[in-house]
Amino acid sequence: MAGLIPQSFIDDMLDRLDIVDVVDSRVKLRKTGKNYSACCPFHDEKTPSFTVSPEKQFYYCFGCGASGNALGFVMDYERLSFPEAVESLARLTGLEVPREVQTEAQAKREQEKRSIYTLLEKADEFYQQQLRHHPSKLQAVNYLKNRGLDGKTAKAYGVGFAPPGWDNLLKALGQNDEDKHLLIEGGMLIHQEQEKKLYDRFRHRIMFPIRDTRGRVIGFGGRVLGDDKPKYLNSPETPVFHKGQELYGLYEARLAYRELPRLLVVEGYMDVVSLAQFGIGYGVATLGTACGPDHLDRAFKYTNEVVFCFDGDKAGRSAAHRALEASIDTMIDGRTVKFLFLPEGEDPDTLVRQIGPEKFERMIELAVPFEDYLFDAVAEGINIRTMEGRATFSKRAAPLLDRLPKGVFRELMFESLATRTGLNRNILQELIQEQQQKGEMQPLFTAPPAPQKQEESIPTLAMPKKMEQEWDHLPPAPPEYLDAEYGDFPQELPPADYHEFYEEPRLRREPGNKPHQPDLHSRASSKYLMPPVRKALALLLTHPTLASLEPNHDEWMAQDNDLDCQMLGRLLKVLHERPHYNLSHLIGYWRGIYGAENTERLAAVAGHDLLQAANAISQTRQDKPAKADYDTEAAFTHAMQKLRLQQTQKKAEESLAKLKNTNFNQLSKEEREALVRAALDKKLQH
Repeated sequence: MAGLIPQSFIDDMLDRLDIVDVVDSRVKLRKTGKNYSACCPFHDEKTPSFTVSPEKQFYYCFGCGASGNALGFVMDYERLSFPEAVESLARLTGLEVPREVQTEAQAKREQEKRSIYTLLEKADEFYQQQLRHHPSKLQAVNYLKNRGLDGKTAKAYGVGFAPPGWDNLLKALGQNDEDKHLLIEGGMLIHQEQEKKLYDRFRHRIMFPIRDTRGRVIGFGGRVLGDDKPKYLNSPETPVFHKGQELYGLYEARLAYRELPRLLVVEGYMDVVSLAQFGIGYGVATLGTACGPDHLDRAFKYTNEVVFCFDGDKAGRSAAHRALEASIDTMIDGRTVKFLFLPEGEDPDTLVRQIGPEKFERMIELAVPFEDYLFDAVAEGINIRTMEGRATFSKRAAPLLDRLPKGVFRELMFESLATRTGLNRNILQELIQEQQQKGEMQPLFTAPPAPQKQEESIPTLAMPKKMEQEWDHLPPAPPEYLDAEYGDFPQELPPADYHEFYEEPRLRREPGNKPHQPDLHSRASSKYLMPPVRKALALLLTHPTLASLEPNHDEWMAQDNDLDCQMLGRLLKVLHERPHYNLSHLIGYWRGIYGAENTERLAAVAGHDLLQAANAISQTRQDKPAKADYDTEAAFTHAMQKLRLQQTQKKAEESLAKLKNTNFNQLSKEEREALVRAALDKKLQH
């Protein structure tokens, strides 16, 4: 805007407007007495509590308290800035917005910006035309088709093509020295002063126009089609484009939704465009920079929920840490920030085509909340089950929480920290003040210390490659969504010696103390027979509350030569510290620290649905109309008892083997007694 808008003009404009007309053109009003009413556009309700007074030129909602005049309504309803709302209402009255007196330099800068906007619009039209008509368009068209992009979506986002060559745009729009100067200022041409050369910045690239919230083209992003570097190229900083503030796709997202449900921050233009093609129109992308406070301030002007979407690899977690750092100061009450981690090697563009939009949106809904990710990120490398670990955890976390804006959320976060550490709020506040006075405020993420051998930190949050149980009731992706086969989790087959420790699911006894006997040919032929450790794992994954029946996870984590027992110990540890976790949380955490292969091992265990197994075994027969119930607590307790017996037997066998290979006279008294006990235990077991 050129200069300040005089208050006298604003008053005059409001006098010419009727708030009823302004509101009714956006929200249908119904006359109720001398006022008008409607369901409030600013919160969900079924009974109208939103009232507009033509007499007072004022609106008020008795449900949520929203209120204001016509100008305030347009700002809140359309999420416009003050100058933008004035411009919008001025057009309704046919008035031209005046400006306070400007200097000659100010007027020149404003005129230059308007001229840059005009040339950028022409550049946008030029690139779109080249995609349709240029002789070299075939490579660009094939690239977009191979990525699954349809013409309708490409047109909605203004996707274009910068042909090969050094001066295509220069020849088309650089008609005179003034236009060339504006194209340089707008970032479209590069001026090489030493060799006195002028050439196009974007060459042989798929072009994505970047728009501000008013829909004006302010810059471009280009994806290379040849071998040029970099792979993705953005406009530089210009008088109209500031990449640290803009979000690609925000304008289109606002057009797609009356009320934005959320914004999903992804990494690339194609991710945004592909998600929109599948009906997920709230994707946005930062422009070659990490998401910072300015990006978040802009995002929260249009929605109350922001979800960051990252790859599940190390780089993705680092980016998530930076996003978390930037989010802390913006978390006022009512705002939501989440973190969604994709499998390594996948991005939103490829994943939504594999699993379909419904399952992808379910993943978004199950993304990790801000509070969980913050505490888990701070706890990396710390054994919070020890007093020393909790002390370190408190010193790291308390200063971060102190940065949160004042409000209910801040208080709840401190309350959660107090619960996790056992310290009261006063002690936490003293820690903050002590670090502030000593100047020891630590950055959020430092290199973590080496983890202790038998006590592992909770893994970094991540989403699983295939999260089954939470959304398997949804229909599969239609064929047109798939460019690769989408399968289920791999199912493991029993090992060759499964008959030794595999067992049938335990059933509650029917009246008469006679268990219902399933119709099985033999014990070895049942596909539901599982070793006790696998059965315990499967039960924990489907019934996480069972972890309370086995309080000692250290015992199982210490089994260095038994991967399944170690997995059991790790799972118990997570559930002891995070008892609210469900299967999707657990598998997500596993991927974050143990990688894809170990995650699929855990998921394969989860694939053995013991409840289905129990139902299959307890199917009614003609002579047995009653159906047996599956007792998960009894089954878990029995599995753990048998696992302990198995471990005891294993230790006894190892001790006897040692006894056979050791000179008994060279052992100490304690070692001899231990070996004798092991031998007796072995004999008793047989």
